[in-house]
Amino acid sequence: MHYPSKLIEEAVDAFARFPGIGRRTALRMALHLLKEDSHIADSLASSVTALRHQSKFCQRCGNLADATLCDICRSNVRDQSLVCVVADLRDVIAIESTEQYRGRYHLLNGLITPMDGIGPEQLNIDSLLKASEEGTVKEVIFALSSSMEGETTAFYLGRKLEALGIPTTNLARGIALGANLEYTDDLTLGRAIAQRTPYSTHSKD
Repeated sequence: MHYPSKLIEEAVDAFARFPGIGRRTALRMALHLLKEDSHIADSLASSVTALRHQSKFCQRCGNLADATLCDICRSNVRDQSLVCVVADLRDVIAIESTEQYRGRYHLLNGLITPMDGIGPEQLNIDSLLKASEEGTVKEVIFALSSSMEGETTAFYLGRKLEALGIPTTNLARGIALGANLEYTDDLTLGRAIAQRTPYSTHSKD
């Protein structure tokens, strides 16, 4: 594709780096910015720069935060003894949109994936186990995908938490096998949270 300006080409290259954005869509975005008032582009650039350089992560759960602790971990109306374990931030946003969950979260920042060299050591697990040992956790919900990686991660955590005497539950299976939480509709995900089931690390032969 030929561009009349090097600046347009560089802008298209930048937008096309985003997931799901092809070069034609990137071109439309770049041309749209040219038509808008300059303060729109300035605001976009400022927001992206601030997001990249000023973002913090909650020292307790790993969620995105503006301070040492995220809003959920600081909340006095959330059940801080109920912990929902998720893979990443997208799952937190998906569950929060259901307005059915009133506990806190723990972000693993991934799933155990041996094929990619990702083991328990690469995930945010130690702080969850430490909180469980300290007696501040009364129940852990596994809100992980029903993929092989999600099941492997849940099994590993289940064994660790079982040894500490912490009850664990799984999302009800209203969520399709292999589905990602971020693509699950709010009603289905909300019901899965409300109808969660006990998690077992024992074989069900």
